[in-house]
Amino acid sequence: MKFKRISIVTVLAAAQVFTMIPVSAQSSAVLEQEEVNQRSVESEAVEAVEAVEAAPESLNSTPEAAQADTTAEEPVQPEEQNNEQNDDVQIQQEETTEPQTQTPSAQTAPSAQESASSEVYSTEPNELVLLMNSADMYHNGDLYKAAQPMAVKSGVSYISIRAMVERAGLTLRYDNATKETIILKDGNELRFTMNSSAYKVNGESRSMKGPAYTYKGTFMVPLTSITAALGIPYQVNQPEKKVILNLAAMENAGGGNSGGSGGSEPVQPPAPIPVEPGLVLMMNSAQMIHNGKPYTAAKPMAVKQGVSYVAIRSLVDRVGFNLRYDSSTKETVITRGNDEIRFKTGSSIYTVNGARTTMKGPAYQDTGTFMVPLTSITQALGIPYRVDQLNKRVILSLSTKPVASFTVTNSEVFAGQTVVNYKTNAYSPAGLPIVNEYWEGREDVFFETGIHTVSYSVQDSSGEWSDPFILNIEVVTPNDPPTAQFTTNKEQYKMGEIITYTDQSTDDENAIVDRDWSNNAKAFFTPGPATITLTVTDKHGATDTFEKTVIITGETLYTREEFYQLYAEVGEKFFIDGSKVPAMPIVPLTTTSEPRTLIRSNSPETVNREGVVYQETGVGATRFMIHHLNGTGKRVKMYVVATNINSTTAALTTEYVGMGGPSEFPNAAGKLSVERYMRSMQSSSSDHTITLRPGESRLILTEISALPVKERQSVSLFADLYTDSPIRYDIVMVGEHEDPIAKLPSLPLLPADGIHNRGTYNNSTRILESNELVGLTPARIALGDKNLDPYLTGHDGITGYPISNSGNFGMVYRIQLNRVAPNTLITFNPRGGRFMGSMMVNGNIIGVPSSSWVSAPHESSVLFRTGDYEQSVDMWFTAAPGSSLPVSIVLSPMPEERQ
Repeated sequence: MKFKRISIVTVLAAAQVFTMIPVSAQSSAVLEQEEVNQRSVESEAVEAVEAVEAAPESLNSTPEAAQADTTAEEPVQPEEQNNEQNDDVQIQQEETTEPQTQTPSAQTAPSAQESASSEVYSTEPNELVLLMNSADMYHNGDLYKAAQPMAVKSGVSYISIRAMVERAGLTLRYDNATKETIILKDGNELRFTMNSSAYKVNGESRSMKGPAYTYKGTFMVPLTSITAALGIPYQVNQPEKKVILNLAAMENAGGGNSGGSGGSEPVQPPAPIPVEPGLVLMMNSAQMIHNGKPYTAAKPMAVKQGVSYVAIRSLVDRVGFNLRYDSSTKETVITRGNDEIRFKTGSSIYTVNGARTTMKGPAYQDTGTFMVPLTSITQALGIPYRVDQLNKRVILSLSTKPVASFTVTNSEVFAGQTVVNYKTNAYSPAGLPIVNEYWEGREDVFFETGIHTVSYSVQDSSGEWSDPFILNIEVVTPNDPPTAQFTTNKEQYKMGEIITYTDQSTDDENAIVDRDWSNNAKAFFTPGPATITLTVTDKHGATDTFEKTVIITGETLYTREEFYQLYAEVGEKFFIDGSKVPAMPIVPLTTTSEPRTLIRSNSPETVNREGVVYQETGVGATRFMIHHLNGTGKRVKMYVVATNINSTTAALTTEYVGMGGPSEFPNAAGKLSVERYMRSMQSSSSDHTITLRPGESRLILTEISALPVKERQSVSLFADLYTDSPIRYDIVMVGEHEDPIAKLPSLPLLPADGIHNRGTYNNSTRILESNELVGLTPARIALGDKNLDPYLTGHDGITGYPISNSGNFGMVYRIQLNRVAPNTLITFNPRGGRFMGSMMVNGNIIGVPSSSWVSAPHESSVLFRTGDYEQSVDMWFTAAPGSSLPVSIVLSPMPEERQ
């Protein structure tokens, strides 16, 4: 459908914008999609312009300048200009004066005149003359200067958008949120983005011949994008290097103010309102006219906060769609063929075939009538429309012809291989059933490469056929599957002898995306044949498998435990004889402590209602260990509230923080919190200070409240901080949208669950140091066992009762082994159950284990190996919440290497 022509001024403005709808078809609240078909003759004419001369190659883009040209042109001759400032998105309610009809000349050939200031062109009324490769413009015979000359770049003619807008009297603004330059006219909206070859007309994306760009602060767009969008007739005068735009034709079609004409025209009597095919909605009225027959909607089309709304059922009944209410989701649903649109009262979000889309305003109920923004329906269903502002009408183009479409869901189609999956979509705007279909060029498997054109048509029960829907399918050369291949360094191995695998798999596109090994053990410990398999997969999903069998002799090189002592990676777990560990001697250690107060909030571990899970007052060096699971049945957040209970200002410095979760797996959240806490120790990235006024409460350690916690999810947090004055801490769980500080006075103090531990404990950093040579014989360090590593004692901050820190969770251990013998293996062996955590060894954070968990008592995870010389080893450890204690750090000499 072609646009109705706009007034000269509109045309020019439109020309600035590249995409504009005729003034006569504008309604600020109601326009969004209109097909524009440019006449081929006119396209050829402008293409001739584009080939005249090349513009300067030094066209540079400045991103921020895309807001609009900052330089306005000055008229050489004074003129009175009526610039329309229409920022309002509502449909205009007041009467408009019908513009005088003018007859555009079929061809304009202005002659040059000499004047004191410049060359002057005589032009027809409402005619704009652009001079090629020049900033001069003649509008109604007056000379103006654009901010930049009309230029050719990569074969495309560009003009200054602001120059055109100011001549046409349109509104120009910049949307900082979307980085788009916008032209507005009577509710029509055109949007341009710098460096993009696409622009939007009332939300519909269209292509330009070249990208918009900025040159010296001036926003430039292809001329043909404007003439095509606005239907502006023009001529190219090649000898005189001129492009002549006939703006009068547009003004005749819809009316508008002409920019710079300098005078007023007599108003002619309004023409009779024409009868329009399709569905005509009358603004601010319940009247509708469908193919010339009047109907009455349940409610008038109305403007609410700048958005045009229609009664959804009245519109659906006229256009033949299906309407229903989904009581399970509380949504109103429109269906057309396979398309489905869902609306919800009070929401500005609607879904189109499952995809969430934002409307210009929320749907609402008006005394039992469901009202939605008109453009939400026209956009979703691709209904063309135009706005007749003069006669206060919105005209929807509704065809009764059935509509056919289809897609191919295969990501790639290979000749002779791919079975093509066609997904059809067909509907009748009149609501008639589809009874027949017709395909041309369709194949289930295409055997020749290249572009294959497939056409699809459908017929409704009235016998009418749709227009054919045509899709080009690219068929590419068949994919060659990858080739799986690997070698081993030998064909025969002793038990416990390490095997070296070399992957030699190939692919014609070097696009192997997955390698799946089976039975590729580092060594085997049972004699006989061992078959190893490798399967590789390329990016197209093609696979290949290779297998190889090696022979394991009856001779033993290493036992299983000896082998992994030598060859297990750091963080890797392996099987040991755990019964031997308790009998190992204890590494001689000197124990000291650092005075840091531990606030452990771990009970009730499962929180079943909102409340304060722990409360304590602390001063100086303080550590938090928080671990809770949401059992409230709703989404919540956890907070730590710090309150200054002093009469003077207090300072609070956060030193280290590690947060884990929310997660459905408590031990995974615990491991992550410890790992991040140690990374924070490495980088001091969490170090910052805040001040609290007397009596002031503030949220601290906000990492724990960054995300809502769903039902049965856990959160864990480790943190060290320092205060110069006593601070009261409240650890609370409330609904995700609640204000924890405002609600704090009314929250109950929750009791402990009687199973898990909470409390306040002093001296929570324990330093274990050894200056003796260790590692020559097996030995162990016991942590969290109560006897060799005594539990901290303290009190419950809410009840005041004395309590013992079972397991010493929240205690941070620093283990300093100043002399570790050469060829010593240090491993981590759980003694109380499964463990999943992290340790820092000589500055490196090690997963314990690197994946999954390590179990008591017969698994151990590698922490460190010394080389061929004596070394010192510095280890930091704290038990990850969700894991089990006690644990042992085992030191053992590695076996000698054998051949």
